[in-house]
Amino acid sequence: MTRLQKGFSLIELLIVVAIILIIAAIAIPNLLRAREAANESSAVASIRTINTAEITYSSAYPAVGFAANLAVLGGAAPCTPTSTTACLIDSVLSGGKKSGYSFTEAPGTVATPQTTYYATAVPITLNQTGTRSFCSFEDAVVRVQPTGAGIASEAACQSLGPLSQ
Repeated sequence: MTRLQKGFSLIELLIVVAIILIIAAIAIPNLLRAREAANESSAVASIRTINTAEITYSSAYPAVGFAANLAVLGGAAPCTPTSTTACLIDSVLSGGKKSGYSFTEAPGTVATPQTTYYATAVPITLNQTGTRSFCSFEDAVVRVQPTGAGIASEAACQSLGPLSQ
C-alpha cells in the first residue's frame, strides 16, 4: 500500500528558486536601464519646462528679465504669482531635485534686466539615476553632456551638442 504524498520535494523547490533567480538576473539590469532612461526623459522635459517658464517670466516681468534661480520660477501652494514667486513650475522642480536629477538655473551674466540664463540637469548618482547631463540657455535648445559631468557655466553649455531626439 503506497501513501499519497502532498506538496513538493526539496529538490523541486530548489529548482523553482533557481529558475526565479535566473529570470531576476536577466530582468533586473533591464529594469535599471529603463529607470535611467525614464529619469533622463524626465530631466529633458524638466529643462524644457524651465525654458518655457523663463520665457513666460521675462514676458511677465520685463523690468526684471529672466529669473535669477529656480525658486523664483516656483512657489509653494497656494501660490500667488509675483516677481519673486512666479508659480510657473512645480514646487518639486523649483526645489532643485526631481526624478534622480539635480537641477540648477542661474544668470549667464548678471545684468538688469537679466538678459541671459542657463539651466542644468545633472544625475544625482552617476550611472544609477542617469548617465548624461543636460543644459539649456536662452536659445531654449536642450544640449547634452554625454559623460554626465556637471556643467559649470553658460559657455560650457554653449560648447555642447544639441540633444537629438
